Amino acid sequence: MKKKSNEHSFRDPVCGMEVSRKTAIDEFTYQGKTYYFCAGACREAFEAEPGKYIVHHRQHGMKPG
Repeated sequence: MKKKSNEHSFRDPVCGMEVSRKTAIDEFTYQGKTYYFCAGACREAFEAEPGKYIVHHRQHGMKPG
């Protein structure tokens, strides 16, 4: 029987791979939020252009800016 883990998973914003705090190779805090990465290269890409990888949600009924 597989043991259920309480470890929360995160999606690497660059490549989309799922990682946890334990399996993440690197992390980076941007605008007060910590992002977790599967590799240093993903963190470097994110650090260089965070706006490219962050999904911006818009409110329903608002036109895209």
